[in-house]
Amino acid sequence: MSDNNKNTPLNHFNAKGQAHMVNVGDKAESARIAIATGLIQMLPETLARLSAGQAAKGDVLGVARLAAIQGAKKTADLIPLAHPIGLTHVEVDFVVDAQSSTLICQAKVATVGRTGVEMEAMTAVSIGLLTVYDMLKAVDRGMIISGVRLLEKRGGKSGVWLANGP
Repeated sequence: MSDNNKNTPLNHFNAKGQAHMVNVGDKAESARIAIATGLIQMLPETLARLSAGQAAKGDVLGVARLAAIQGAKKTADLIPLAHPIGLTHVEVDFVVDAQSSTLICQAKVATVGRTGVEMEAMTAVSIGLLTVYDMLKAVDRGMIISGVRLLEKRGGKSGVWLANGP
């Protein structure tokens, strides 16, 4: 599932092994897109309440969508070595899977810049799912957030990367 190359250096460390922000100043600007996903599993009754819009705290998915967008915009404030990025687009979708009693979140993030938006997409998904948990925890503290991962990245010198596997 991973395309890790053991010969690729970890570029967030300098020659002395100290953490530093990667210098992207010499990179060419290009259109960059990343798509990430994740899910939250809950009791069927909780999912039914969510789907029917009967959560006590209001529009769970509307609030979670806004939180996810805000999370993408604030990634550099949360991930110490992430670059502040001017995002050109953030799109967040939720899909209810009643059969597995899960809510799937997918975020697509875009920019034109010198570094990718993978972290922004995964942060958006994480914050969106955490917001769902926060808004529904009064009725289901056992919800499980899992599977947050990158599905696709486009742009930059490395071009296109697509996740393989489920």
